[in-house]
Amino acid sequence: MNFLYFASVILFAMFLMHPVCLAIGLINSFAYSVATGGKKAVKFNFAFILPMAIGSVLLNAAFNHQGMTILAYLPSGNPLTLESIVYGFAAAIMIMTVIFWFSCHNKIMTGDKFVYLFGRLVPSLSLILSMVLRFVPRFKEQMRVVNKAQKGIGRSVRNGNLIRRAENGMGIFSAVVTWALENSIETADSMKSRGFGRGARTAYSIYKAGKSDVAAFVWMLFLTFYIAVGAGIGSLHYVYYPKMLPLTVDGYEISLFVAYFLLCFTPIAIEIKEVAVWKYLRSKI
Repeated sequence: MNFLYFASVILFAMFLMHPVCLAIGLINSFAYSVATGGKKAVKFNFAFILPMAIGSVLLNAAFNHQGMTILAYLPSGNPLTLESIVYGFAAAIMIMTVIFWFSCHNKIMTGDKFVYLFGRLVPSLSLILSMVLRFVPRFKEQMRVVNKAQKGIGRSVRNGNLIRRAENGMGIFSAVVTWALENSIETADSMKSRGFGRGARTAYSIYKAGKSDVAAFVWMLFLTFYIAVGAGIGSLHYVYYPKMLPLTVDGYEISLFVAYFLLCFTPIAIEIKEVAVWKYLRSKI
C-alpha cells in the first residue's frame, strides 16, 4: 500500500503541472513531511528547499524568454516575460513537492519493506535496495563519529585556516570511505559464510495484510486509476507557453482535483485517526 501511494503521488507530482494540482501536491506533501519528520522537517524545508526553489524561479526567468506577455527587458536585451516567471514558480513547486514526497518515502519505506515487496520476485534487487537504504544512514553516523574523534585532537573542519580545514575534511572523508570499503568486504564474507547464493532462498516477513489494509489499497488504486485516466485524456493539462490559459474548470475536472486531494490526504487522515484513537485510549487508563 505504501509503495503504491508513493509511486502514485511522486509520478503525479512530476507530470501534473496544472496549478490546482501543484497546490494540492505542495500542501499535502509539506504537511505529511512535517507529520513524519517533525521540527527537523520544517527546518529542512525552509532552510534548504525554499532557497533552491527561489533559485529555480530566478534561473528560469533569466534564461527562458518564451511567452507573449513582456514585462521588461533584461540588460542583455532579452525579454522578461510573465509566462517564464509563472512557469518558473510552477517548476519550483513541482521540485519542492517531489523532494517532500521523497523525504516522506525515505522515512516510511524502510529496507525491510522493500525486501517484503520484492524478496520473492527479485531477491537480488531487493537485497541491493535494502543494503543501499541501510548504508546511507550508517555512512552519515560514521561520518559524525569520525568528525567528533578528529575534533577531539584538533583536526576537525573547524580548525585552522582554509587549506588546513580542507585537509582535515579530506582526512575525515578518507577515513569514512575506508571504513565503508572494509565494511563491504566484511559483509560479503559474512554472507558467503552463511551460504548466500547457494540454492533457493526462503522469505520471512512480519507484515500481514488485514481488512483495513486491503480496503486502503483498493481505495488508493481506484483514485490512482481515476486520476490517471483524467490526465491521459488531457483534462489536467495546462498551457503556460506561449500564453497562459485562463483557469476554467468543469465538473469532471473538479472531480479529478477532489480525487487527487483525497489520494494525497489519505495517509494524513489515517495518521490523524490513529493519534485520536491513541489519545482516547490513554484517557481511559
